[in-house]
Amino acid sequence: MNSLKTKSLGFTLATSLLLTGCAMSVRDASVIAAEREAALAAAQLMPDPTRYSTQTFEWRDEKRNRMVPVRLYLPSAEANRGVGNMPLIVFSHGIGGSREGYKYLGRSFAANGYASLHLQHVGSDRQLWAGNPFSLLSRLSGAAQESEAIERVQDLSFALDQLLASPVGVRIDRTRVVAAGHSYGANTSMLAAGAVVERDGRKIDLRDPRISAAILLSAPPFYGAGDPKSILGGIDIPTLHITATEDDIAIPGYRSGVADRLDVYRAMGAANALSKRAGKALAVFNGGSHSIFTDRLGTGGVELNPKIKAATRDLTLAFLQTLAAPDQQAVDHKSGHDRSLTNWQQKYAPLLASFEHVGMGN
Repeated sequence: MNSLKTKSLGFTLATSLLLTGCAMSVRDASVIAAEREAALAAAQLMPDPTRYSTQTFEWRDEKRNRMVPVRLYLPSAEANRGVGNMPLIVFSHGIGGSREGYKYLGRSFAANGYASLHLQHVGSDRQLWAGNPFSLLSRLSGAAQESEAIERVQDLSFALDQLLASPVGVRIDRTRVVAAGHSYGANTSMLAAGAVVERDGRKIDLRDPRISAAILLSAPPFYGAGDPKSILGGIDIPTLHITATEDDIAIPGYRSGVADRLDVYRAMGAANALSKRAGKALAVFNGGSHSIFTDRLGTGGVELNPKIKAATRDLTLAFLQTLAAPDQQAVDHKSGHDRSLTNWQQKYAPLLASFEHVGMGN
């Protein structure tokens, strides 16, 4: 256990995610996908399908001899009307996930004028659940090691290279590229955003300067890597943090709860002078679970789950609006609805344990 604590840039124990339901079960992936698709539609979490399209790519990074499968969500001409070049979200899944996950967010982003590129990290994706069940713990532990954590950030930068060099790239607003992720994917996003971890006297700095903001769902700290402020304090871009009071990773002898997510939020940008700190926001929902932010609709409560998903969807859109030019902020070009953070807080107050934002306007 100690060796994993000291060598992992992700989780202390990948096995914890088995117990919290962060990733897929061993059932057939196509069956699970179909069930979740139907459930998300029934919960009215899917936008009008005429407002977005999807494409899949099987990219290969020849330098690393590593596949980087992706799913790209794009706005339709109607959804993109009046937006100009599209902002881009690059989304990283949790351990054991895939590019097929977090559809309710990817489709929502695209239907509202944002491109959303969902990565699949082959060293820590759903293939972990395949093979001999007796070696599952070993596979999970391997997926949480430093080498895979680094590979994941390199996946992100490589995928961004590929997309920007493609015909779609000329339509991307390169000043508004947002890293987003859940759980292990939040770790990936923080590293791309500028988190710096020191190992054996050497600094691991994987910042991609093209990342201009980050959306962090259930963000764990970098276990065994020291004071969070020394790791996250230098991040100088706007960040949105989303968690829940029951956002727990728990195994015998070890527990990581919402307090860890709050520590990440407090440490973010703390090393910068107060006048130079980028804005940040934190939403803590009542109840929930660690996996409530995935596409799964049962976890965290049958009634509560879709409500928190809808609130998360709308909060991410409100945050993205704060990154826009002043004349585009807060107004949905389609519906005219006010998307300010203050209005979001008022709308979803019954679901919230707390909400705060600093340096981000209204």
